[in-house]
Amino acid sequence: MRINEIETPAPLVDLDVLERNLDRMSIYTAAHGLGLRPHIKTHKSPRVASEQLRRGAVGLTCATTHEAEVMADLTGDILVAYPPVGAARVNRLMALPRTVNLMVALDSAEAIESIAAAAKAANRPVRILIECDLGMHRVGVTSIEEGVRLARMVVERPPLVFAGVNFYPGHIRSPKADQQEPLKTLNHDVQDWLRAFEKAGLKPGIVSGGSTPTSFQAHEIAGLTEIRPGTYCYNDREIVFTGAAAREDCAFTVLATVVSTAVPGQAVVDAGAKALGREPIRSGAGEGFGELLDHPEVTVKGMSEEHGILDLTHSAWRPKVGDQVRIIPNHVCIVTHLNDFIHGVRGDQVETIWPVAARGRTARV
Repeated sequence: MRINEIETPAPLVDLDVLERNLDRMSIYTAAHGLGLRPHIKTHKSPRVASEQLRRGAVGLTCATTHEAEVMADLTGDILVAYPPVGAARVNRLMALPRTVNLMVALDSAEAIESIAAAAKAANRPVRILIECDLGMHRVGVTSIEEGVRLARMVVERPPLVFAGVNFYPGHIRSPKADQQEPLKTLNHDVQDWLRAFEKAGLKPGIVSGGSTPTSFQAHEIAGLTEIRPGTYCYNDREIVFTGAAAREDCAFTVLATVVSTAVPGQAVVDAGAKALGREPIRSGAGEGFGELLDHPEVTVKGMSEEHGILDLTHSAWRPKVGDQVRIIPNHVCIVTHLNDFIHGVRGDQVETIWPVAARGRTARV
């Protein structure tokens, strides 16, 4: 099948670009002695995850229990980097196959008590990472003393195992040239935390951090043992803005068809909010909800559920009704989650189609 035979809107992944992205991260982490534990939130696909593992990933990172259930078919080393709060969530984690060496990140005594009771009832060891807030201000303990206290709680509650610490530097999303000062601050803070844990006799075996925008500077953080980038496999407009990828590294696009040119200065495509998501671009990174792969000056300036409005005021290009376009989204992780299947393409040829098997939250049947 050729691309022009696909009913739109449809997600496309350029397989050549995908493979290049996967190779680049694998080579980087190996060169710097870092473990690569990619976050599967971006692709949610056993197809891509298996390629990451084949290239040497030490395990996989998940956010949802459903993601962990799907990825348990591929690896025995899974980190659930989301607080295990609530009996339903904890029970599903305990039901993962025994072949999975489960690890979870948490930041509260309540989460420790809950998973400790479940692990004891299931007679199942669970590795625990204490999540530290080092600037993102989303989750993670904010004081070193609290982090040490929680680590001691873990040690006192077998079969829980204190495995180390984790953090997410998602607050560093500026262009690469502007990242040096924030990275210096981050490195300083990481050293303070690690020294405190060692002084308390709780030396972390795993120090897990990283994000796609900062991934290729991760070796500058002393003591880091692994990174968890997710978006690097596909990339998007946000990642290009940070400089962690070039525009030609965007493997994922949404194929859309022009359905109307009736209003001057614009064209309407069949990819609206239900195909592109509705996440605005961050300040300074551009405008709109996506841009055309072949015409970067053309952005999606507005959307309704099924309609995307292309802004043609900065372009000499004028599409015709029926023309197909490929749109680079602002935030690819959200767009992946909106689709059941991905079309893997080389040139104008569809080479393969794979399911987004870990989308949704329903327990596996």
